Amino acid sequence: MQRFFRPLAGLFIMLFIGLARWKWEVISITYLYISPVQNELPETAETIQHIHNSSHLVVSAFKDHRRGGAIRVIGILRRSAFKKLYCVLCVQADARTDGDEGCSQRVSSEAVVEIHSDHFGFPYGTSDILCNSPSSFKPTHVAISVDPSTVQTQSLLRYLPIQNQETKDSFKYNFTVCISSLFGEYNNALQFVQTMEVYKLIGIQRVVIYNTSSGPHLEKLLKYYSKEGMLEVVPWPIDKFLKPSHGWQPKISPGDLHYYGQLTTLNECIYRYMYQSQYLLLNDMDEIIMPYKHASLGDLMDTLQRQHHDAGVFIVENPIFPKTQFDDSGRFSRREWQNVPGINILEHIYREPDREGVFKPTKLIINPRSVEQTSVHSVLKHFGPSIDVQFDVCHIIHVRVPLQRSLHKNQLHVDKKLWEFEKRLIPNIDRAIDESGLLL
Repeated sequence: MQRFFRPLAGLFIMLFIGLARWKWEVISITYLYISPVQNELPETAETIQHIHNSSHLVVSAFKDHRRGGAIRVIGILRRSAFKKLYCVLCVQADARTDGDEGCSQRVSSEAVVEIHSDHFGFPYGTSDILCNSPSSFKPTHVAISVDPSTVQTQSLLRYLPIQNQETKDSFKYNFTVCISSLFGEYNNALQFVQTMEVYKLIGIQRVVIYNTSSGPHLEKLLKYYSKEGMLEVVPWPIDKFLKPSHGWQPKISPGDLHYYGQLTTLNECIYRYMYQSQYLLLNDMDEIIMPYKHASLGDLMDTLQRQHHDAGVFIVENPIFPKTQFDDSGRFSRREWQNVPGINILEHIYREPDREGVFKPTKLIINPRSVEQTSVHSVLKHFGPSIDVQFDVCHIIHVRVPLQRSLHKNQLHVDKKLWEFEKRLIPNIDRAIDESGLLL
């Protein structure tokens, strides 16, 4: 009898394996539940990681309550190599006595991928990888795969913790600045410390910087403001994975990805602080979004929201203050700052005029819960209206190389807004320079 049943048993096992393999091929249509034996859940603390056996990268994962609880994975995808991606959603098991943790249950499905429309022609683009799951399933981690057959192989998956599990109506910070990328051993320490202290005076409580590389003086300030609690430095080693561009035009500045992944970090910051901050300011390291008719950003936004109560995107003009033009009085040419490398923004009070028919660069103040995708100067996907803030109400102080190089000083506008903060600002800058050990 046993001889009779053994061939049938072997045939049944082969048939079962074949059906299982076939089912993995169609997981783009159906969900597959797995309840494996608890094993180690490979998770990484790195801010960037490869998707196994692909040229694609993933950064972080968030629950998006505006999309029915879908899991949104921020990724960087090679656009020409994109085919299909698969999600593995995991419920993390309780810790066992030996300290290992793993998935107690998994759900797998094909991902919905949205490559952002702004990639400026570079091979890689910022992308959203959206993973849906049954309403009864409450995942804590997610992994992305290019091959449906590998979703069974736990050792090939790298899991991201899913953030923003719960919505919030109150926030730790009122105003947070997202600074997209710091690279090239950036060491403009004097402008940075001055800007950080101005931020405090206008109501900013948190600054987030994505750091690829910085110079020795700036590194001291990053540590100082991090210890103080105002600054979060997010490691951003994008140059270890791709050849990032130093600019936004592939023909002038070739590379794999636009401007050190600026678009990726801005979008990541929106989701990272979606339930931590009431407003986000999306601007660069050398820019200050400055209210001109209000004492603080809080007063400015109270007024704007009363006027436009449904708006969640506020667009602010970004004029240039040429670093080549100096205040003639020498009022802020202080001996105490002479050995600090960088630009003294208090000396640059001249602003370039508008040019007819030329694009006016802008930056953004947003309610992060109103935005799905952003570019540098405008949002790509958002809920509700966007508002152009009047120039005399608020504009940016941006000290940098001039755009209109042929203009003489008498053709520029005088803008001494920063001088209004002199009494409080100067001692605060001196204290930060001293306490950070900047000149030691």
